[in-house]
Amino acid sequence: MRQRFPIVSHLILVLSISWLALGHSTRAQSTCDDPFEGQSVYFNTAYWERTDFCQHSIAYDEVLSGGPPPDGIPPIDNPQFESIDVAETWLQPQSPVLAVELDSEARAYPLAILTWHEIVNDTIGSVPVAVTFCPLCNSAFVFDRRVGDDVLRFGVSGNLRNSNLIMWDDQTQSWWQQFTGEAVVGSYLGTQLTQYPAIITGFGAFVEQYPDGLVLSRDTGFGRSYGTNPYVNYDQSTDPFLFASPLDRRLPATEHVLAGFIGSTGVAYPFPVLRAEKVINDVVNDVPVLALWQSGSASALGGASIDDSEDIGWAALYRREINGQILTFTNDVAGVIRDQETSTIWNAFGEAIEGELAGAQLERMIAAPHFWFAWAAFDVETIIYGSD
Repeated sequence: MRQRFPIVSHLILVLSISWLALGHSTRAQSTCDDPFEGQSVYFNTAYWERTDFCQHSIAYDEVLSGGPPPDGIPPIDNPQFESIDVAETWLQPQSPVLAVELDSEARAYPLAILTWHEIVNDTIGSVPVAVTFCPLCNSAFVFDRRVGDDVLRFGVSGNLRNSNLIMWDDQTQSWWQQFTGEAVVGSYLGTQLTQYPAIITGFGAFVEQYPDGLVLSRDTGFGRSYGTNPYVNYDQSTDPFLFASPLDRRLPATEHVLAGFIGSTGVAYPFPVLRAEKVINDVVNDVPVLALWQSGSASALGGASIDDSEDIGWAALYRREINGQILTFTNDVAGVIRDQETSTIWNAFGEAIEGELAGAQLERMIAAPHFWFAWAAFDVETIIYGSD
């Protein structure tokens, strides 16, 4: 129970700030409109006047209330950005950030901020995106906010499934599973958001790779304690918060894994294995891939101060093929990444920085670090690298 108290306290704090502002309706619902009839006032359809609850792909008894009402954990709708020089006054090299590059623009979203807001509705270049982070699953995804001719604004519903954030859009009030980017309730049912590759890395690595990048500012208008962790020691929990499904015991519940789909095949690379090998040449679903690990990123869900938490490192997954040539990578004792075929030197962002292939960029696969229990809940047949 020790590990749950910070989470519950965080939810109560957010709820107390938001409850009076949002108000509460006791409007009667029909059976179809109100699948939660008789449950807590914090978890009903009083807020969901436009949600078509007759359309759903999930069982409603899989959905649990996290406590806050819709947007009780407030998303950032008008994000402000600052230069690296300004960000360096409060971020450390090991500060974890979600790095995104689109339309030749690079932006860093510190988990020090995302942990408190979970969603940033932003536009990078010409692309409207939802930058999302679910602290309970340690899962970060970046989605295109366009569906047909509509540009959606996403919020935090306050509801969870498999402990994972359920988002909502403000046009139809459909519910969207953050882990999959799919609408699971409402008139957008079955719609799949386009996802973009992103990397959780250390701020220092981001600065080195993108010296002209921009960083999400603490000037959000909400005044949270950015840099503190409201989920103290959660990455050591053996009992994930509001997780009702059976745990997959192949790995510890909150083991960090780099996981993604290669075609239809899910694969997970445990961080202890990545840390030991640093470079993994693999073939998944007949696709040659490269998993890389590098130190320099603190856990956002460890100690009370994010920057002072354990350096768990960061990892990324690439297709290890350039112009039809499959490359085999090594990491020498000095930590230099090379391919055996051309002896080109590469960095952990998959960029060739010296040698025959200098300037080449490996294709970044859509894979991200997650807690094992969450990834396994959404892909029960996933392959664990290094397991028998």
